[in-house]
Amino acid sequence: MSISIVIRARNEEKHIGRLLHGITQQTIKDTEIILVDSGSTDGTLAVASQFPVKIVHIHPKDFTFGRSLNRGIAAASGEIIVIISAHCFPVYPDWLEQLTNPLKDEDYAISYGKQRGGESNHFSEHQIFHKYFPENSVKKQGHPYSHNANAAIRKKLWKQNPYNENLTGLEDLAWSSWAMESGYSIAYIAEAEVIHLHKETYKQVYNRYMREAIAMKQILPNSSFTFWDFIKSWNLSMVRDMMHARRSKTLNKNIISIILFRFMQYLGTMKGYHYSGKVDAKLHRRFYYPPNILEVKLPEQRPVKPIFYDED
Repeated sequence: MSISIVIRARNEEKHIGRLLHGITQQTIKDTEIILVDSGSTDGTLAVASQFPVKIVHIHPKDFTFGRSLNRGIAAASGEIIVIISAHCFPVYPDWLEQLTNPLKDEDYAISYGKQRGGESNHFSEHQIFHKYFPENSVKKQGHPYSHNANAAIRKKLWKQNPYNENLTGLEDLAWSSWAMESGYSIAYIAEAEVIHLHKETYKQVYNRYMREAIAMKQILPNSSFTFWDFIKSWNLSMVRDMMHARRSKTLNKNIISIILFRFMQYLGTMKGYHYSGKVDAKLHRRFYYPPNILEVKLPEQRPVKPIFYDED
């Protein structure tokens, strides 16, 4: 079962080396690494060139999330395509092994792994990660959710249905929905853990959720998110986050972040659902360039030692 790893990147000089180092430490060796660069102006390509990486270029004017993935997968030779964001890195040396194991069974189209934040992530985003990426694996998931920051798919199925290049986001949800409707299974693997780093301004939080809401409206045209949904979601999520922060004795430190993050998250969502403009390359560049779905249970201790990363 040959494996290709596809990484989407733009100006990831700070993080790409750590990810590539983590890939070299995996128990599965001899993987092909494809870096899809969409116009980096920093040292991303210089850092990547220190590793055995094949670089695919996509011009900024041509960028969409789905198109950049399609370019990378088209250039890949592996039967299994592992997709990981450039600002993620694996925690354990068996990340790749754990993530791709379900795809040994032909009934499975996708597996995706756990995500956790780092010190730079907003407090509320840590809560989102815990909600959507619980501590226990779900070997056969009953809904089509998946996430392309840390996922694996079959290339032969991608050939049947490439990623939608017109969506402003959620290309992973659209693809996994197609896979499930086609009779394939989806696995969530908690042991395939990555750290997903974000250091977003509140404007960037707004933009991220707005583009995802625009995409959701494209995928599900009859869905809606009203002003009252905004008020309810903002208040409920704030209360939950504040309760978590209070239990961890960090409420004073995080209260402003919680209020602003959740406000911008749901304001962006509402604006996205009500967006009536043209979804074109200009809109994609604007975003990219400037419900309790799983039961959370107690985790088991892993016998595998984490990868050591030299922070220098």
